[in-house]
Amino acid sequence: MGEVRPGGQFRPLDDSDPKTVASYRLAARLGSGGMGTVYLSYTPGGHPIALKTIRTELSEDPEFRRRFRQEVQAAQRVQGLYTAPVIDYDTEGDQPWLATAYVPGPSLHTAVAEHGSLPASSVLLLLAGVAEALKVIHTAGIVHRDLKPSNVLLATDGPRVIDFGIARAADATALTGTGVSIGTPAFMSPEQAAGKPITPASDVFALGQVAAYAGRGSGAYGDGPSHAVLYRIVHEEPDLTGLPDRLAFIARCLAKAPEDRPSPEEVIALCQEASPTPLLQSGSWLPDAIGADITRRVSASAELLAARNKAAEAPTAAPAPVPPTAPVTRPDVQAAAVPPVHAAPTMFSGHAGPATPPAPQPTPYVAQPNMTYHPQLGPHPVPAGYQAPYPQPPHTLHPQHQPRPLPVKPRRSVGSWIGIGIAVVMCLVWLSSCASFLKEFGDSSDSSSGGGSSSSSPRPDPKPVTYKGISIPLDYYVRFADSPPKPIHDYTPYDNSDADFYYDSLHGNAVASQSDKVVLLNNAQQGSLKTCREETRYADEILLSQLSRGTQLCVHSSGHIALVTFRGTGPENDPSDYVTVDVTIWRNAEEPDSDN
Repeated sequence: MGEVRPGGQFRPLDDSDPKTVASYRLAARLGSGGMGTVYLSYTPGGHPIALKTIRTELSEDPEFRRRFRQEVQAAQRVQGLYTAPVIDYDTEGDQPWLATAYVPGPSLHTAVAEHGSLPASSVLLLLAGVAEALKVIHTAGIVHRDLKPSNVLLATDGPRVIDFGIARAADATALTGTGVSIGTPAFMSPEQAAGKPITPASDVFALGQVAAYAGRGSGAYGDGPSHAVLYRIVHEEPDLTGLPDRLAFIARCLAKAPEDRPSPEEVIALCQEASPTPLLQSGSWLPDAIGADITRRVSASAELLAARNKAAEAPTAAPAPVPPTAPVTRPDVQAAAVPPVHAAPTMFSGHAGPATPPAPQPTPYVAQPNMTYHPQLGPHPVPAGYQAPYPQPPHTLHPQHQPRPLPVKPRRSVGSWIGIGIAVVMCLVWLSSCASFLKEFGDSSDSSSGGGSSSSSPRPDPKPVTYKGISIPLDYYVRFADSPPKPIHDYTPYDNSDADFYYDSLHGNAVASQSDKVVLLNNAQQGSLKTCREETRYADEILLSQLSRGTQLCVHSSGHIALVTFRGTGPENDPSDYVTVDVTIWRNAEEPDSDN
């Protein structure tokens, strides 16, 4: 999956590639794989991003959609120095996509294939950086599941791990016919190859495989058919011949039993012990040939951005200049009706005049108050107080250039003003009488109904909008105004006025709302807007122990009313802690609570 061609040029788009995805204009193709195709694009501010579009056959599978949505939301929590953070995504459109920060460097797979194995000092820095990335990923409750050389990019300031957790979206029985390989056999752990539960220790095994590949140019279990490689992973010891002695601790990462493998923190400590000098990620941590590759990619990205900006700023063809003496015309006026350039406007008298009018004698121009004369423009008004810098000489004016008399508006008589005043007074008296009648009618209606005052009419019922399969991780919240509601994590949800519905563990794992207006419906109740408006058994929070699959909750928050249907929690073998719900929202169904 070559990213850059010789000379540092990106692979251009062809007819099969889209030109835009959402609001992003694609610039070049970076590569493709089992999940989809990756393109180079830019944010509005000019920062390069890597945008991955998902294969059509995957996006059409409902189970893939559900898992992809969960994993993307989980990946947003990963913000490490050695990871490519998620910038933007769309999991609901016809073609799902995911955008991450672009890393202008080759993958470890490409670098080793083109330049050979890395020196021991580079392998130690690579191991320490990827181990630190795994530490951040695991802390977010994610297992990578597909750590391999093509998912480790080499940048000037250290490695970057990409595609963490996304492989889980394709790990579904419904996708067995798509030809997608779930995980890469040569880098699977023994438990993953045997179909057993996967834990963070599985990523540590893959890390040992990645380190062996970087240090000796090939994997620790050889090449060949997938089933043969998987057999060796499960039953045989790794081949680490060719690795320097100070890298011998990599064998601990490749232990068959997950509990015998070191944690990412321990791997970092082992790298520090094996390095004769303190570990320092800098621009010189890689061989010069790989550094030159990175420089070419940086230059190619900058050239693409400059070309795009130049094309966007290119001026359009300017219209032909208008002669200074040409009259201003409207597009709906026929060309034949345009008077000659120096002709003054003529008045239409309502009847045709003689074909050839007699030539009248020139009339001397007499200056009018607040008027001046221009040889081409004729008489025109002058602002009060204006003093001409030089005396205005008299001019002889052609009869056709005589100033047009302005129409005189007839002045209203005193009688007409009196009539208008009487009409206005009568209208005001009539409106006052109507208002008094309506007030008395309203009061009498209230009296007959036993009420002391009139009440405002209820709000019309808004149309409901339903969102299915929203996965909310622990200590995340959603806002009902968002479409679709996406899990957000900035600080403690119960202290956040935007947290319309959240999942937290303050008093035990529970779901709640910042409004403290959550109602747990019983099995006999049918969830609806009417039910949610009538139910007032508000609770601060609802414990997960009170919920079962299909349980419904009414939530009032920020002026919106929502019916939340509980769908369950993450499976036991999933390190992520989240709840999955369907949400039907009636937006602006009531006045917002002023306390919220």
